[in-house]
Amino acid sequence: MKLFPATLRWRLTAAVTLVSAAVALTLSLLVHQQFARTQAEQARHAQDEWIQLLLRNPGVDGQFDDPTLPAPLRDAVRGGNRATYLDGPVLWAAAETGGHVVSVRTSYASQTQALATLDRELLAGSAVVTVAGALLGVVLGAGMARRLRRAADAARDVANGAPARVRDAIGPRPRDEAADLAQAVDAMADALQARLAAEQRVTADIAHELRTPVTGLVTAAELLPPGRPAELVRDRVAALRSLVEDVLEVARLDTAAERADLAEIDLAEFVRRRVPDAVAPRAVQVRTDPRRLERILANLLSNAAKHGAAPVTVEVDGRCVVVSDQGPGYPDVLLREGPARFRTGTAARGGGHGLGLTIAVAQARVLGAELEFGNPPEGGAQAVLRLPELAVREGPLEGI
Repeated sequence: MKLFPATLRWRLTAAVTLVSAAVALTLSLLVHQQFARTQAEQARHAQDEWIQLLLRNPGVDGQFDDPTLPAPLRDAVRGGNRATYLDGPVLWAAAETGGHVVSVRTSYASQTQALATLDRELLAGSAVVTVAGALLGVVLGAGMARRLRRAADAARDVANGAPARVRDAIGPRPRDEAADLAQAVDAMADALQARLAAEQRVTADIAHELRTPVTGLVTAAELLPPGRPAELVRDRVAALRSLVEDVLEVARLDTAAERADLAEIDLAEFVRRRVPDAVAPRAVQVRTDPRRLERILANLLSNAAKHGAAPVTVEVDGRCVVVSDQGPGYPDVLLREGPARFRTGTAARGGGHGLGLTIAVAQARVLGAELEFGNPPEGGAQAVLRLPELAVREGPLEGI
């Protein structure tokens, strides 16, 4: 059970409201106590003057040995003393003289009513102050939350590769902690971007420089005489060449400069031409890049065949392409963080360089598509490619 609001806006509003209410009630209590004390002192002083007048002028109205006199007051005046006593709505004053107790009493109802009226006014004032504090909290919280939300949106844009600046998103004023945070995030993003660009350049340069010697190795391997050693060399050289090409492709995709060459295709027919056993119950016309889509499909099928277990199935459902296998499933780290280059996953799904799924995700991003990985409850691994919803046209497909 949450006892306090979760968002900063409402937390700030609640805090300002509580402080306003506490201050208003505290001041009201102090005013109440001071007013009640002043009232009582004035009334007691008047009663004391009255009893003194009665002692100096016996002809003034007074009550001698009143049987209704409160016992505490009777005890207090013994020995020739004077005293006052508030007994509910009645204020007493008494003194002992000549062996008798003379007393007077007056109604305290007017003072009680005045105090009640003051309490109502203080309560109304406290309510007004609390409401005003709540409104102030809403205004302050909304302003702060709006700036932080803009900063969060800008930070997400930066994380997605957009050229956004957090400081520009929240505005130049005021110069508060949010502005300092935005400036720090921008500085961190600049530093990370510079480091990432440097790493991308190094990766691309290394892969590019390796292409020439690898091409030479491929040519030399083809000239080897037939035999088992030659086959092993050719296999390793082919693997090295594929790795270099994958690294170069990742480097190009990392630059975020890749653009899709869009064309309208029949998604079900496109998949069926490459995977004859694919299940495609209905035709969907989509506008996408066939070359990149084929690359994604090939990488998903290659990953399933290499790291999963038969049967490997492909299903086209509307604008979604689902590739499933019956292997041990994707590792938890991949499901949690997504594919990463040179992360081989778990031993249960075999080894690898982690570039195939990384390239598939990057190519899907170029297409504006979503590629999700999961492990179905019935077992195995499942990759779902969702092409963009825009520019999708459905219709009948003959022959399927």
